[in-house]
Amino acid sequence: MSEHEKYLKKIKKHKFFILGMQILIFILFIFIWQYLASKGLINTFITSSPKKILKTLINLYNSNSLFKHVFITIYEVFISFSLGTILGLLIATLLWWNKSLAEILDPYLTILNSLPKIALGPIIIIWVGAKMRSIIIMALLISLIVAIINIYEGFMNTDTLKINMLKSFKASKLQIFFKLILPNSIKNIINVIKVNISMSLIGVIMGEFLVSKDGIGYLITYGSQVFNLDLVMTGILLLCIIATIMYYLINLIAKKY
Repeated sequence: MSEHEKYLKKIKKHKFFILGMQILIFILFIFIWQYLASKGLINTFITSSPKKILKTLINLYNSNSLFKHVFITIYEVFISFSLGTILGLLIATLLWWNKSLAEILDPYLTILNSLPKIALGPIIIIWVGAKMRSIIIMALLISLIVAIINIYEGFMNTDTLKINMLKSFKASKLQIFFKLILPNSIKNIINVIKVNISMSLIGVIMGEFLVSKDGIGYLITYGSQVFNLDLVMTGILLLCIIATIMYYLINLIAKKY
């Protein structure tokens, strides 16, 4: 076996070890949680238990509401995430293209980024109405500003020596952007996409807390209102599953490109 094959085998073994440890930690957590609940060492009315969560999932499935709530939340996340990423890239490009505009908007972007978006929730509901559109707009506000700032900073961190070199060869601004700035920022854009997924999910759940009659956020809100902590914990589990699937999908896309 060559040294290169040994090296690849070592990397593969390390990846399996990391994955195995991650799965083991999760299994141990579930086992300890259920053990403490079964022995009465924790109050299951407050903390629920894996068995109760599984039973709640089965009840939701049998009532044909499980996939409806999950689909609505995923749909809202997808729309807000797609809009936030595309608009973030376009606006960041516009700011890079026009430095004066970037300087003018810089304090406003900083203020909007630091502003708690949930404070705008009542205003959005009044303007748009208590419907899915208001949830998507709230999630979009959360993800868009972060996307603009991070993508723009990635553009600005491009090596100025390389930019000057292209300028010395009479390259146009359009050529500099597509031949250097954008390719140089691909890794940063992928990282922004990873952040945008989580920000969109947070925004959607916040919106569902306020106005929705469907979705995982609604399940959590309803469960807390009727003191059904099993339903609340089930909603949180569903969010964890959705976030994990989205994370691995983005990683898969990142590795491909």
